[in-house]
Amino acid sequence: MTAFVALSCSVVRQGEIGMKRKLGKLDQKILQPGAIAYNPLVSRIIKMPIRTMNMEISTNLPSKEGLNVTAVISILYRIVPDKAPSIVETIGVGNEGNVINSVFRSSASDVCSRFFAKDMHSVQRATIEKEITDQMAKILEPRGFQIEAVLLKNISLPAGLARAVEEKLEAEQDAQRMAFLLDRERQEATRKRIEAEGIRDAQKIISEGLNKNIIEWQSIEAFRELSKSSNSKVIITDGNTPMMINSSKGN
Repeated sequence: MTAFVALSCSVVRQGEIGMKRKLGKLDQKILQPGAIAYNPLVSRIIKMPIRTMNMEISTNLPSKEGLNVTAVISILYRIVPDKAPSIVETIGVGNEGNVINSVFRSSASDVCSRFFAKDMHSVQRATIEKEITDQMAKILEPRGFQIEAVLLKNISLPAGLARAVEEKLEAEQDAQRMAFLLDRERQEATRKRIEAEGIRDAQKIISEGLNKNIIEWQSIEAFRELSKSSNSKVIITDGNTPMMINSSKGN
């Protein structure tokens, strides 16, 4: 009598890993992407994604002053391949979202309650995101989940507080604009002062350089140039400064 064994084939794709469960017992060996043959009568292939996953949560975050801030949060995480069998045994397939969600809500409440609501709308947002990520990682990484980032999106402050924040930002922008204008005026005043000092120094140098000897020398040079001219001229002079009172073309 011949026994026939029916085999099936399962394909583990890129970004996934596989595990074989035989007669209810999970094999700890990680199956890499590719085709996997198994006996469907006694075995089952379990697949889990190991690529980065995005979990989006809408919730209210408590603030230090007791306000509730509505926010949409993205949690980027992935499963550590070596920990996949442990996740299947302790959490189950497809239940990882429930665990991550619960840990996030606890961590976010703890962290956000130490910050004012306006901080979630300012540069403090990055600090809040990092603290939530670090706190979640302490709990989830030993369980086989790597938390890559927690991103606060679509922050909605209470109406009154939102207007107060907008007014503060507008006031800060006005102050920065005024500081820019004052700085520009100071620079212009400095430029004009330097320009005036340059003109003053130039005039001083010229006035100091025009002594009697230089003036007499320049007069002699003027006479010499006149003597070279082919035009006829009548010049009245005391020997120092020439004065031309008539000139005509030579005949």
